[in-house]
Amino acid sequence: MSRIAVLGAGAWGTALALHAARQGHNVALWARSGAAEMALSRRNPRLPDAALPASMRLSDSPAMAMERADFAILAVPVQHMRAALAGLPAIPMLVASKGVEAGSGLFPTEILDRAGLGVISGPNFAAEVAAGLPAAGVLASSDAGLRQAGLAALGGATLRLYSSEDVLGVQAGGAAKNVLAIAAGAAMGAGLGENARAALITRGLAELGRLVLALGGRAETASGLSGLGDLLLTACSSTSRNTALGERLGRGLSLEQALAESRGVAEGVATAPALLLRATTLGVDMPICTAVAEILAGRASVREAMVALLARPSRAE
Repeated sequence: MSRIAVLGAGAWGTALALHAARQGHNVALWARSGAAEMALSRRNPRLPDAALPASMRLSDSPAMAMERADFAILAVPVQHMRAALAGLPAIPMLVASKGVEAGSGLFPTEILDRAGLGVISGPNFAAEVAAGLPAAGVLASSDAGLRQAGLAALGGATLRLYSSEDVLGVQAGGAAKNVLAIAAGAAMGAGLGENARAALITRGLAELGRLVLALGGRAETASGLSGLGDLLLTACSSTSRNTALGERLGRGLSLEQALAESRGVAEGVATAPALLLRATTLGVDMPICTAVAEILAGRASVREAMVALLARPSRAE
């Protein structure tokens, strides 16, 4: 049995905490707010259908949640990661957050920038993991000990985890899929059809592959669970926050109006310009992600962006 601290009580952090508790581990879940209420009700409003077991400790102090923990799972939004971890002990940590930091273009493990880090990613909706439905993912780390410890602790009958050493490539997939899902949702919301969505997903995967290779990653990472798998789940389901946001933009709503109707955070909004910043520094062409950034910034409509993509010079696939 391991002692695991989960930092971040959003839907995904809570789902991972529930999964770890079902594996028999001693789990502490840190919530930035509402810890006392969740401790009493044994429910998290972010996942109202999932009961929190009595064995799970709820805390409003990240330091207390991490006390004597073997490792932590980090599930706070990427844009708030620096502030959330300031002054906390540097214990081994698996990052479950997906995105790129605005302004710096850094992935989560680059923000943390220390030893003992890994990443959990893949095509997983929080509600289904919380319900114990079958799922698969990838755990990536250059630290063999942490990789094996994480696989042993979190792999189980309902969550099959594969190992990887491609830490940046896995994070690139988790970030890009949210941006590409906005594009796919926008195509559907604008009535552009299934053909357009399929083309955006396929060519978006090509963009991701170029980025992964430029980061020094492996081509198979882009076609694996953290790349193609996560992209398919996110871009093909209206329950995805990013796809739903794209659909509203495609129907003609402004970004402000679309965000006002959103449930939770659509990570692709902050990720799009940050991902492009990183791609630009690497000399990687990402036209679909560029189009999404233009739409989000109000510099192009969905139809204008699609016309611009279709007008690009022909090239070999």
